[in-house]
Amino acid sequence: MGNHMKITQTKLDGVLILNPDVFSDERGIFVKPFHKDTFIESGMSGVFEESFYSISNKDVIRGMHFQTPPQDHSKLIYVLSGAITDLILDLRIGSPTYGDFVSVELSVKNHTMVYIPTGFAHGFLSLEDNSCTVYMQSTMRSASHEGGISTDSFGMNWGVTNPIRSARDKTFPSLKDFKSPFIYTTK
Repeated sequence: MGNHMKITQTKLDGVLILNPDVFSDERGIFVKPFHKDTFIESGMSGVFEESFYSISNKDVIRGMHFQTPPQDHSKLIYVLSGAITDLILDLRIGSPTYGDFVSVELSVKNHTMVYIPTGFAHGFLSLEDNSCTVYMQSTMRSASHEGGISTDSFGMNWGVTNPIRSARDKTFPSLKDFKSPFIYTTK
């Protein structure tokens, strides 16, 4: 079993699309979403302290979430059932792509994953009922450090007329009103 994973840099510095090897036979498939040495060698976090998953109905939008320093974290996101449009928004002051975003379809069929370093907001649109999204985070959840950006404030066309959102997500400030604590640094 090799530790092979195709790693693609997106237009947002540090945000990576990961395509792990998928081993398939008459029993089904086998996928390794995380291999510490591969992650570290590629400049990603090799330590994840907490993992969550959510199961979302079609047209649910979750986001755009982050944790502020010193509890900010990197995330690894992948889908175990269904499909989502995953969205990553650059919040790093001084970044050439501040306020820009990338969207990536993650599904149980394509096995695509996304790695998000600190300094970005994350959210997604569920494309199907029972979409199960896994989040691995490099720090533990800290309610007093949680923050968010309004999903309709940075130019993303989600393609949904009446999205299902949480009451909390609806209270987040717009990108233009947000005072970012994240600073862009080059490696």
